Amino acid sequence: MSRCIRLGALASGGGSNVQSIIDHIESKRLDAQISILLSDNPEAGVLKRAERHGIPRKVIRPAAFEKRAEHDRAMIHALQQRDVELVILAGYMRIISPEFVQAFPNRIMNIHPALLPAFPGVHVQQKAAVYGVRFSGCTVHFVDEGMDTGPIILQAVVPVVPGDTGETLGARILKQEHRLYPEAVRLYSEGRLRVEGRHVLISDHRVEADQCLINPPFGGTDVS
Repeated sequence: MSRCIRLGALASGGGSNVQSIIDHIESKRLDAQISILLSDNPEAGVLKRAERHGIPRKVIRPAAFEKRAEHDRAMIHALQQRDVELVILAGYMRIISPEFVQAFPNRIMNIHPALLPAFPGVHVQQKAAVYGVRFSGCTVHFVDEGMDTGPIILQAVVPVVPGDTGETLGARILKQEHRLYPEAVRLYSEGRLRVEGRHVLISDHRVEADQCLINPPFGGTDVS
């Protein structure tokens, strides 16, 4: 059974994934509330999105602190003041510290525009297009103390097509991000996620083991 969970969103840019979660909440497809939006960038477009939807927002600039640990403690305090249960990173362009992770164990999610563990880090859509992979996609994972190394919750796969650039592939991936992130939050709100080591187990989850994607497809030939 779902329950309304209090979210804290962290974002540095335009915040289209935050908008997707807002849309799912407002259309009653997701039982959650964004209790606060935090940004490290006072010019971030996501702040305007939050303002339009009446979401409390706060800019906490790293430059205002002498040490990184002080900045992260200010972020933790702001989230705890709002009784945030689940932290969602949505284009937050800073690596969070071990102290931050330890304050919300298995309660921080991130969305990454690649099929982890392939292509961690930044500019990954361009890297995938240049590398010549046949598929790319996006990953929602819990955050641990590494870079894009936490247990994987959900993934969506998109084909890479001839002539793709980082921009064209990224646009195709972004559409799936907007579907995947709210679904991961919904599964959390329903109490259906359990972390066991590197694995995230999803209750009442079934997979067709014989499903297969091939790119490029076999020209109409049935190879069953």
